[in-house]
Amino acid sequence: MDSLMLALVLVVLAIFARYVKRKHLLDAIEKIPGPPGYPVIGNALDIIHFNFNMTNAVESWTKSYGDIFRVWMGSVPFVVLSKPEDLEILLSSSKHIEKSEIYAQLRPWIGEGLLTSSGRKWHARRKLLTPTFHFRILDQFVQVFNRCGDLFVKKLLENKEAVNVNSLLSLCTLDIICETAMGTKVNAQSDSESSYVTAVHDALISFHKRTLKPWLNTDFIWNMSHDGKTFNSALKVLHKYTNDVINNRKKERGLRRKNSLKTDEDIGMKKRVAFLDQLLDANDTGADLTDADIQEEVDTFMFEGHDTTSAALSFILYNVAAYPEVQDRLHEEMQDIFGDSDRAATALDIQNMKYTERVIKESLRLYPSVPLFARKMREDLPLTDGYVLPAGANVTISCFQMGRNPKHWPEPEKFDPDRYLTENSSGRHPYAYIPFSAGPRNCIGQKFAMMEMKSALSKVSRSCVLSLPSPGYKPRVEGQVILRAPEGVYIKAAPRKAMA
Repeated sequence: MDSLMLALVLVVLAIFARYVKRKHLLDAIEKIPGPPGYPVIGNALDIIHFNFNMTNAVESWTKSYGDIFRVWMGSVPFVVLSKPEDLEILLSSSKHIEKSEIYAQLRPWIGEGLLTSSGRKWHARRKLLTPTFHFRILDQFVQVFNRCGDLFVKKLLENKEAVNVNSLLSLCTLDIICETAMGTKVNAQSDSESSYVTAVHDALISFHKRTLKPWLNTDFIWNMSHDGKTFNSALKVLHKYTNDVINNRKKERGLRRKNSLKTDEDIGMKKRVAFLDQLLDANDTGADLTDADIQEEVDTFMFEGHDTTSAALSFILYNVAAYPEVQDRLHEEMQDIFGDSDRAATALDIQNMKYTERVIKESLRLYPSVPLFARKMREDLPLTDGYVLPAGANVTISCFQMGRNPKHWPEPEKFDPDRYLTENSSGRHPYAYIPFSAGPRNCIGQKFAMMEMKSALSKVSRSCVLSLPSPGYKPRVEGQVILRAPEGVYIKAAPRKAMA
C-alpha cells in the first residue's frame, strides 16, 4: 500500500510540475503580441489564408505586430524575431544553441549530423568538422567549381529564349556537392534523369510540402501520405548511394595501404580530398566515428550544400540581369582580374573578386537562402523591451524581414552592392545581416558557399550578358525550408563576345 501511495504521489507531482512549466510558458508567451489563435489548430487558418506562403505571412505579421511576435503552430508556440539587438542576445549565447523540434523531421534523411544534433554531440562534431573548411582545404575545390561552372554556362547559352536558371543551377550545384562531399561524380548536368538526381529532387520537393502543411507533422500521417511515401522511397536511393560510396572509399583506402599503389588516380585523390576522405582520415586518428556517423555527416553536407546554393545563385543572376549597371561593374572586375584571357580562375582570383562578393551579399540580403531558422529554448532568456523567451518556446529568426527593414537598410528594395563598403556599413548593427546565421552555431560551410557562388558568378559574367525575360519581370518567392521561386527564375543569356 505504501508503494502504491508513493507511486500516486510521484504521478501527481509530475503532473503538477508539468502544469507549472506549461503555465510559465503560456504566461510569458501571452505577453508577446501576435495574431489570435484557435484551440488545437492555433494560427493554421492564417497560414492557409496566405496560401502556405510563410514569407508573406511573416511579412504581414511583422507589419502588424513589430520585430517580435508569437504565432501558434497547432498547440506549439513560436516566437518570431527580427530585431538585431534581440538576435545578438540569442545567437551569441553558447547556451541557446539547440535547434527547434521542427528539425526532427529531417532526421530520417540526415540523421543527427551537425545540423540537427545538440549538446555534447554537436560540440564534438563541430570541433571535428571545423578544420575541414579551412581555406587551404577549400582551395582544392576551385578546379571542381571551374569545371562544373563551365558546363553550366554552356547549358545556359544553349537556350535562345528565357530559361529557368534554377533548374540548371540545381543540377550544377548537385554535381559540385557530390564531388566535393563524397568524391564521386553523378554528372547531373549531363544526365538529369539518373535515379540519384531524381531521388534528390523528389526528397526535397516532398519535404518542402511537409513543412507547409501542419497536419503532416505527425509521422504516422506523413508516412501514410503520398508525399511521405515519395520521400521515404527517395531516401532509400539516397542512403544506398551514400552508403555504397563510403564502403567503396574505405575499400580503396585499405587496398592502397595494403599494396602501396601509386597510380595517377591516387595522386589526384591526394591533391583533392573530399569531405568524406577527411572524415575517414579523422577516424584513422582517433575520431571514433561509426559508418552511420560518417554517413549522417556526408548526408548533411549534401542537404545543406546543394539546394541552398542553387536558390541563392538563381536570385543573384536575376538581380544582375535586372540591374545593367551592376552587370557592367561585374564585368569590369573580371576584366581587371583576367583581361581578355579565358584562363580558369584560381583561388587567389576568387579572393580578389571584391565587387562580386558585394553583389552576392546584397542578393542574400534580399533573398536569403534560408529565410527562417529556429531554436528551442531550454531556459528563460530576457530580451529587450521587457520580453522574455520562456523555456520550452520555439524561436524563429526571420532573415527575410531583417534584410528589408528600413531601420537598418535605407531604401531596402533598392539593390545596392556598395552597402557593404566600409564607409557605408559603419554603425550598422552586426546582427542586422545574418544570412548564414551567427554566433557559435553559424553555418560552418559559408566560406565554401561564398567561393562556389563567386566562382559561378564570375563564369557567367565573363561569358554572358544577362537580361530579364520581360521589362519589370520579378520572380514570385515563397519562404519554405529554402527561399524558392515556385514558378522558377527566368533569365535570358547571350554570349558576351558575340555582343561585343
